[in-house]
Amino acid sequence: MKTVGSHLASFLAGRNSLRRELAPFVRFLALLAAVVAVYAWIFHLIMEREGQSHSLFTGVYWTLTVMTTLGFGDITFQSDLGRLFSVVVLVSGVFMLLIVMPFVFVRAVYEPWVEQRNRARMKSIRALPDNVRTHVLICSNDPIAFALVRRLELANIPAWIIEPDEEIALRLRDAGLSVIAGDLEDAKTYKAAGVERARLVFANSRDQENSNVVLTVRELNPTVPIVALVESEDSIDVLELSGASHVLPLTQQLGEHLANRVSAGVMHANVIGRIRHLVLAEFPVVGSPFEDRAIRDLSLREELGLTVVGVWRQGRLLSARPEFVLSAQCVLMVIGTEEQLDELNEVLVIYNANTHPVIVLGGGKVGRAAAHALTERGVRVHMVEKDPVYAERGEGLVERIFVGDAADRRVLDAAGIADAPSILLTTHDDAMNVYLTVYCRRLNPNARILTRVTHERNVEAIQRAGADFVLSYASLGMHSVLAIVQQRELVVLGEGVDLFHVPAPPSLHGRSLAEAAIFTKTGLNVIAMLDASDAVSLPSADTRVLSGMTLIAVGAAADRERFGATFR
Repeated sequence: MKTVGSHLASFLAGRNSLRRELAPFVRFLALLAAVVAVYAWIFHLIMEREGQSHSLFTGVYWTLTVMTTLGFGDITFQSDLGRLFSVVVLVSGVFMLLIVMPFVFVRAVYEPWVEQRNRARMKSIRALPDNVRTHVLICSNDPIAFALVRRLELANIPAWIIEPDEEIALRLRDAGLSVIAGDLEDAKTYKAAGVERARLVFANSRDQENSNVVLTVRELNPTVPIVALVESEDSIDVLELSGASHVLPLTQQLGEHLANRVSAGVMHANVIGRIRHLVLAEFPVVGSPFEDRAIRDLSLREELGLTVVGVWRQGRLLSARPEFVLSAQCVLMVIGTEEQLDELNEVLVIYNANTHPVIVLGGGKVGRAAAHALTERGVRVHMVEKDPVYAERGEGLVERIFVGDAADRRVLDAAGIADAPSILLTTHDDAMNVYLTVYCRRLNPNARILTRVTHERNVEAIQRAGADFVLSYASLGMHSVLAIVQQRELVVLGEGVDLFHVPAPPSLHGRSLAEAAIFTKTGLNVIAMLDASDAVSLPSADTRVLSGMTLIAVGAAADRERFGATFR
C-alpha cells in the first residue's frame, strides 16, 4: 500500500499539473509573504517612534506570533498607535491564516492530490497484472464469492472478483480482497482480467446476466471452464447452450443435500462423500448398540476396518477422542470401503426402525427438492406449507401436504411431529428457522433436525437452538465450485467443516502421525493419505509421512491456517 509521501511525490512529479494545480496556493503564499514584510516594516517604524530598537528578524518574528495568535508578549507596544496596529495584525492574521489558508490549501493542494490518488487507484483496479495466471474469475461479490476467495487462498489459487461499481470495488480492495472493476457485459473487462490466462470463470449472478457472461467469455476463450449458477430450472439448457461447462442449480442441490442427511426408516449409514474408493458416511447413534458407549469400546476399526472421523452433536463436528461417550443426540461419521460400510449396515439394520413420515417445513424450491429426493429413496414425507400456491406445487411429491403455519402446534401435531424421525426446515427466513428449531426440538427431542440458512452469520444461532445439521447456500456454492476447480469429487460435510487436500510439508517427512501430533497442534484430523502414485489409504497413528504424499484432513479453515503456520 502506498504511503502519503509516495502519493505526494507522484503528485509533484507532474510539472505541468503542478503549475496548474498549485498556482492559487503559490499566489496566496506570495501575498502572505508580502503582508508579513509590510507589517514587519511598520513594526520598526512604530518601535523607533517609541524609542525602541529591534533587529530586522525581530520584526518578522513579532508579526508571525501576532498573526498566528500565539502572542508570546515578550515584545509589546506602549502607545495606542502601536496597540491599534497590533489589533490590525491580529485580525488580518486570523483571516488569512486560520480561514483563507486552509481553504486555499484544500482546494489547490489536497483535493487535487486526492483526485490524482483516486485516479491512480481506479486505474490499478481496472486491469490485472500480466503475471497473474491460472486464476479464478468471480463475476459477482455475493456471499459465495467471499467464502470461495478465502478457501481458494488456502489452496494457493489466486481469485479475483469482478465488481461493476468502482467505489464498491475500491472498498473491497481496501478490505483485502482481490477485485477488478468493470462492466460484466463488456468484453474489455474480461480481457483486462486476463480471461485468456484464467483457470476458471464463475458466473454467479442472475440467470440473464450469467447467460451474457458465458457468451462473452466463451467468445474470448473457447476452452476455459465456466461454472454458472442457475435459479430457474428452465435456464439450465440456456446456459449450457451458451457455453457453460458446469451449471449449478444450487437451490435444488441444497434440498438434495439436506435430504441426504435424513435419518428415516431402517437404520443405515448415509453416504455423504467419496475419496477414490473410500466412502464417507454417517449414522445416528440413538437406538443403536453404540449409544452410551465410549468410542474406544466400539471396536469399529478392529472388527469392520472403519475409522471414526468425528462426532456430530448439535450441528458441530467434535473430535473422535477414544474416551468420548456417545449420547442419543450424536451422529457418528466414519470412513472406509463400500464393503466395510455394507458390513456396518448389516449391524445397524435390526435397530431403530422408524417408518413414520419425515416432515418438511416449507414448500419452496429447497423444500420441494428435498421432498422429491426423499420420495425417490422410498421415504414417506409430510410437508407443511402456509402459502396455498406453494402447497399446490408440492402435490404429487409427498404423501400429504398440510396447509398452515408451521408455528401452529395443531398443524405440526396433525403432520405427525411427535413421531417423525427427521424434520427438515427449508424456509428462506433464518430467524424463522431458528424459532422453528427451538419449537420442534421441544415437541420431539429425539428427531434429527436439519435446516438451511441463508446467511452464514446465523449458523451459530441455529446450532445453539438445537439443529443437528446446518447447511447454507453460500457454503454449498463454495464447495461445489472448489471441487470443480480442484477436479475432485464434491464432499459437503457441514457448516464450518471442510475436507482439505494438503501436500505433506518437508517438516513432516519421515515422521509418524503420532509423532507429528497434527490434531493436537492444529485441530486438523488426518483421515486419509494419498501417496506419490495417487493411491489412497487409511492411516494409523504409526503411519509415516513420506515425500510426495498428500494428507486428506477434516477441520475448519482456521485449523488449515494453523497447519500452514506450524508445519513448513
